Amino acid sequence: MTDFDKTRSLFYMPDGVIYLDGNSLGPLPKAARDRVAAMMTGEWGDMLIRGWNEAAWMMMPRRVGDRVGRLIGAPQGTVVMGDTLSIKVYQALASAIDIMAERDPKRRIVLTDNGNFPSDLYMAEGLIQTLDRGYELKVVAPEEVEGAIDETVAVTMLTEVDYRTGRLHDMKVLTAKAHAVGALSVWDLAHSAGAIPVDLLGADADFAVGCSYKYLNGGPGAPAFIYVSPRWIDRARPALSGWLGHERPFAFDLHYRPGDGVDRMRVGTPPILALAALDAALDAWDEVEMADVRQKSVALCELFIAEVKARCPDLTLGSPRDAARRGSQVSFLHDEGYAIMQALIARGVIGDFRAPNAIRFGFTPLYIGEAEVMAGVEILADIMTNRLWDQPQFKKKALVT
Repeated sequence: MTDFDKTRSLFYMPDGVIYLDGNSLGPLPKAARDRVAAMMTGEWGDMLIRGWNEAAWMMMPRRVGDRVGRLIGAPQGTVVMGDTLSIKVYQALASAIDIMAERDPKRRIVLTDNGNFPSDLYMAEGLIQTLDRGYELKVVAPEEVEGAIDETVAVTMLTEVDYRTGRLHDMKVLTAKAHAVGALSVWDLAHSAGAIPVDLLGADADFAVGCSYKYLNGGPGAPAFIYVSPRWIDRARPALSGWLGHERPFAFDLHYRPGDGVDRMRVGTPPILALAALDAALDAWDEVEMADVRQKSVALCELFIAEVKARCPDLTLGSPRDAARRGSQVSFLHDEGYAIMQALIARGVIGDFRAPNAIRFGFTPLYIGEAEVMAGVEILADIMTNRLWDQPQFKKKALVT
């Protein structure tokens, strides 16, 4: 049984803040400060360049990848860290397209939905344009995905949990449907990893990617991860054939040869400071069971939804009402959503806004409980009842919303 009182004590939280935005950026794990400081002094400072060997920096992407893999149902040796999520999306999709081009070259559809994160769509569009081989990115509504998976589809590229609404795709069902028609699947776990139980191996997913700065609390700009199914791990050819994905980087060959297994998905020099922070953040998960996290997060979301619906009639629920169809976040809709969120932040309740009209809240049991939920609802109700959002300072758009 997970002790959430214990996990709460592992995070730094400013006084007077109710933090409901861990779905966008997780808070600072206290251990991360000490780990990064120790690494900077004892490793970077004292070892200098020897740290690549003596402190095993070169192996961190795989070692930390295995720690993330435990939380997403991935066997050891199938997950590696590095680069950004967009780069990992590009790699995964390019590898899936490459495999399908050999298996069934007539297929030209990459299927996604309009609830996918825009950056994933941008990367897919750019890849397809670069390939210039007649591929098409087909975008449908989330509820139309299953029906759109047919023999014309080469790859499905889906985000398991919708960033805006929290709507949850059934990974196992949609992957099985893709395989049944001969297609491959790529899953984005940005809003899944650390939020809900994920079983990549059990779902038979082909590729998966995700970031580590949300529910995994790795810090702003923390490195992304990529998973490659054991079925493809020695066959996938990375489109971005970087130096550290080479079979022998320090042979300095002039021609690329892919490394063993998932190491071939490495590209550039690993961000060691960021990996040290993430490594420390993952310590909080050592005694945590994802089933407990899911049970508690559902309870927090249900409490929040019920209270807001009862006390804020001007807000419309934008997330699925059925908890089984929802991740660990809740969105409410209002035409003045941006101003409402700014008014909340001014009162110490931190969520975020997603255009055009969604105020979004994340519920992470590792550091959030019923008391914070009820206090946040109380402030939201005051803001809505008394129209406290209707002030000029709350309507001026900032660069990041």
